[in-house]
Order: sequence, then structure tokens, then C-alpha cells
Amino acid sequence: MTAPASHPAPAIPQASLSALLPQRPTPMRVSLAFLEHRVNVWLRFGQPAREIVLDRWRRVAVFAPGAVCCRVKWIGNDYGTALWQFMVLQAPRPFDGMQRVAGVAPGARILLRADGEPQVKAALAVIDAIEVLGIDPGAVAVTYWRTVGNRLAARQPLPVYTAERHAAYLARGALS
Repeated sequence: MTAPASHPAPAIPQASLSALLPQRPTPMRVSLAFLEHRVNVWLRFGQPAREIVLDRWRRVAVFAPGAVCCRVKWIGNDYGTALWQFMVLQAPRPFDGMQRVAGVAPGARILLRADGEPQVKAALAVIDAIEVLGIDPGAVAVTYWRTVGNRLAARQPLPVYTAERHAAYLARGALS
């Protein structure tokens, strides 16, 4: 006696299978560089999961999803400063929206962006004030960085981050 023939399973296209699987978190890679009197791209704060040294002038900082860092970019030429740029970035989690940023792969959530020397110096002063409180700027509420960015853009007074505000953020479970 022979066993009844079973029906073959329907073929599922390979593209459909990859859509069903959860996305693997992609780390954010931030390019850093230093060339005396010409280019200086550095991290003001943030704890990279690892750092890759490419050569004497370049390296790449790798951040886990959800990590926050600050990248400062200064470019000069024979006549002085050509560019000041300051960004507080958050490494995207799977299914998060992100913006494309030159030198950041695959992209990041831009929490704060300041362009030009006056704005960059004001943003650096905010970080200095936070550090005086003994708070790691990378652990500050994401909404605070967005507020600072909006106030800078509107040329309004910048909000002060206090220990009480930080305690309230931590008590909420650091969700925002």
C-alpha cells in the first residue's frame, strides 16, 4: 500500500520572506576627521559602541540604536572659518524615521542642528551648563534637545536644563 500523495507547499517569493522577518538593528556610523587648519569633525559627547580607525586623519564612531551623540564640524580655508555645524543625533531604531546626514550612515534622527559660529557657541554653552550639573549630555531628554534646536532657529532664549527636569525625565522612564 502506498501513502497518499501530499500537496506541495505553496512557494513563497524570497522578497516576501525578508519582509516577514524582523529588521536587524543597524548601527549608526559617524565619520570623524581632523586635518590641521582645514577640517575638524569631532564628537562633543556620546559613547560609541566601538571606534574604527581608518588612518591618521579619519575614524568612524559606531553607535547602537537609540544612542545619542553630538557631532561638531568645523571647516576652514585660507581666509578663516568656512563652516561651523553642530548636530545632536540619535541613532535610529528599527522602523524609526531618519534623516540623511552627510558623514552619517545610514542616517540619524536630528534632534538639534545649529549652523554658524554664534549658534554653535550657544549650543556648546548649553552642553557646558549641563555638564556642570554632573549630568551626561547623552542622557538628557530628547525633547529638550529638540526644544533647544527650535529656540535657536527662532532666535529665542534657550531653555535651562535643571537637575529637577532631568529627575522628572528619568522618573517617566526616559521615554521621550
